[in-house]
Amino acid sequence: MTKHDHAMRFHTLHQHGTFVLPNAWDAGSAALIASAGAAAVATTSSGVSWSLGVPDGEHLGRNDMVAAIARIVRAVDLPVSADVEGGYGPDPSDVAATIEAVIEAGAVGANVEDRLRAGGELLWAIDAQCERLAAARAAADRCGGRFILNARTDVFLAAVGAPQDREATVLERAEHYRRAGADCLFVPGLVDVEVIARLAQRSPLPLNAMLAPGQGPTIAQLREAGVRRISVGQAIASAAYGVVRIATRQLLAGDDRALRDGVRHPEMQQLMATPAGRADDRSLAAAGKDA
Repeated sequence: MTKHDHAMRFHTLHQHGTFVLPNAWDAGSAALIASAGAAAVATTSSGVSWSLGVPDGEHLGRNDMVAAIARIVRAVDLPVSADVEGGYGPDPSDVAATIEAVIEAGAVGANVEDRLRAGGELLWAIDAQCERLAAARAAADRCGGRFILNARTDVFLAAVGAPQDREATVLERAEHYRRAGADCLFVPGLVDVEVIARLAQRSPLPLNAMLAPGQGPTIAQLREAGVRRISVGQAIASAAYGVVRIATRQLLAGDDRALRDGVRHPEMQQLMATPAGRADDRSLAAAGKDA
């Protein structure tokens, strides 16, 4: 598929129904996500940051993050949406430069969050964030083609204001972000399914929720609530790192059972040789025995 095809496919996914958008952190994880049947792939800033040896929260610069996104794009024949945190700089021009860079890398969408990493406030003021989103929208439009701008608000994740006021605060920001050019609204940190359902009904933008395994609503409940897009953030990366810890502890204790269900070497070889969206079970089976 061409980049135009990916962009149109990703746009269509946001028009009706609910889709799950798994988050990758490197080329290998993206290839496996694609081979499992995902319709699209998102990146996770947490996973990418950890894989490169730094904490999450804009400790990576634009160049390192864009390079990771480019590797993920090359590994799959699917739409890729990029997590670019706050845009890697305070000014609208910084956000615009980041969007231009991820589009050049092949992404067809991006999250831009309103968390303020410096100063005394938790979030960017609405007007300032709208300027940043408008710059992102303009940059995407200059590049041509469809591009899904996912405006993330951390009202719930950062516990901004009084609990009873957060729903109204999200809706206020949603309307302003829509006017600034956002296509979708991402509200991580929210696990109350009744609030999620109200936001899905009242938001002027399609709602993206983050699945919180074992803590919040299930995928079925989020679908029933009217959520358009479900992502998992760092959860798959965290699960993979959990396997590393468990497998190592067992191995050091003389038990190799945790290593027996790993992805076979020839399968990973094949996935890395051919974008996973074009791989099929027959080609994987023909790749030979484990090396």
